[in-house]
Amino acid sequence: MSEREATQQSESVENFLKAVYALQQDTERVSTNTLSERLAISAPSVTDMAQRLVTAGLVDYQKYRGVVLTREGEQIALKVLRRHRLIELFLMRELGYELSEVHKEAEQLEHAVSDHFVEALARKLGHPQLDPHGDPIPSADGTIEQRDLMPLTTLPEHTQATVSRLMTSNTVMLEYILERGFKLEAQVEVVARDPFEGPVRTLVDGHEQVVGHSAAACILVEPANDG
Repeated sequence: MSEREATQQSESVENFLKAVYALQQDTERVSTNTLSERLAISAPSVTDMAQRLVTAGLVDYQKYRGVVLTREGEQIALKVLRRHRLIELFLMRELGYELSEVHKEAEQLEHAVSDHFVEALARKLGHPQLDPHGDPIPSADGTIEQRDLMPLTTLPEHTQATVSRLMTSNTVMLEYILERGFKLEAQVEVVARDPFEGPVRTLVDGHEQVVGHSAAACILVEPANDG
């Protein structure tokens, strides 16, 4: 196998493990069809990759039941996430990228940098805990902070909250959200919701804004602590 082929194979494995990790946050096992959609590859290709990673000890795959990461597979996925999220923060903080630009760039760079570079990056950035989307950055030892956040779609009306995470890397969606003032740390309150997954009417830093339901579902907030 050539060096280029080995690199491409390594990237495919890392992307596969990262996708399984993200998807299994919402379900016990991830179906091959869901992975096929997420990775934009055929279902047979997903099955082939899963079977190869079973042999490598990185996933547990059961026909008709889907895939789940082993502990070793999870550690690799978290390592990739650490690279990705640190790179995103560096691009914004040091190079002046817009939030809507950093995901695609980091997707390319995360496979090209060494562990030494990543740890130097972490030191340069002051060992941050969150990336520019508000996503937690895994630590060097593979632990990741879990926060108790809720989507704007379920925040009780007239409850003060802080925008804490933007759960989308879609450029158009991010621009739509940011144009309406939903940046990290913005203060938000739901004024009213239209029924049947209609628009959500809000106050964002004191300004009235209406946001679509699907976008509101991507905006995670932390309600104010009345105590």
